[in-house]
Amino acid sequence: MLNFDEERFLRIQSGALVLAQRLDHVIGTCLAAGAQNVFFLGTGGAAILMQPAAQLLQRNSRFPAFIDLTAELFISSSVNLTAKSIVVMPSLSGTTKESVALLSKLKEIGATVLTLVGHQETPLGKGGDHVFVNFAEDDTSCESFYLQSLIIALSIMKHRGEISNYDGILGELATLPRLLLEVKRAFEGKAEAYARALAASDYHIIIGAGNVWPEAFYYGMCILEEMQWIRTRPVHASDFFHGTLELVDKEVSVILFKGEDAYRPLAERVQNFVPNYTQKLTVLDTADFALPGISAEVRALISPVLLATVLERISAHLEVLRNHPLTTRRYYKRVAY
Repeated sequence: MLNFDEERFLRIQSGALVLAQRLDHVIGTCLAAGAQNVFFLGTGGAAILMQPAAQLLQRNSRFPAFIDLTAELFISSSVNLTAKSIVVMPSLSGTTKESVALLSKLKEIGATVLTLVGHQETPLGKGGDHVFVNFAEDDTSCESFYLQSLIIALSIMKHRGEISNYDGILGELATLPRLLLEVKRAFEGKAEAYARALAASDYHIIIGAGNVWPEAFYYGMCILEEMQWIRTRPVHASDFFHGTLELVDKEVSVILFKGEDAYRPLAERVQNFVPNYTQKLTVLDTADFALPGISAEVRALISPVLLATVLERISAHLEVLRNHPLTTRRYYKRVAY
């Protein structure tokens, strides 16, 4: 595979799953101590990657789950953020400015902070009440963060008696790193063609629904915009027909992500509409990827993980086609802001 280290990928995704036992223990301890809600508080891309887990709880658990912006909470806080809150704070670098600033405020409030970081010797690596370290880099962090936050959500539901098959789901997830690697290998022959479709336009409408909507948001903002300087308009499939559809014409590229959760029909509605008005429709459907031994229930849960895994292959080809390395920046961590 182009510019890809298979062993590193397996090590990182397996590393995320190895954290499951301790994550489950910490969640159980927090709930036993009287925790009343959970906040997922990241910054930028890491925050977006927490959205599927937050949505899972909001739709399937009576345990209150919030997802908010760290920069806003630092200014205004929330009446729901208390000493009885569990706070999940992801940061690959462990140094994200807004998250570090909020950490000191969380200490004053007395919330229990779980930090998910790539590096121990960092402010967030040292500052959490419970620190979970799994080294990753930009090309492998999506799957790692998706899996860690999914485990947290499932653990909450397990300890509250809201699911009965936690162990079974974790057993299936344990097989996922190698299955994802096989998905990458099988997709490699198609990745360049997808990359060419992305490279052919300087503006894309990117659409998703359910738990793959965050991946549409993430890929548009953090990969195409930040890493490739390509303009995008991420829009939720349910909002597309209430404004953004007016931007579609024969020259406009539309990228559609389809997952396997209950909200798939929202993506199908878009897929039925768009080809009538543009030939530039690109669809990535998680149902197209083989995952032997993974149940329909777990496939639905990990749809954003699957998309992240194939999109990494597209990005690897895109940076070569455009002669624009994914590490190139003009402003991010380059100038003061």
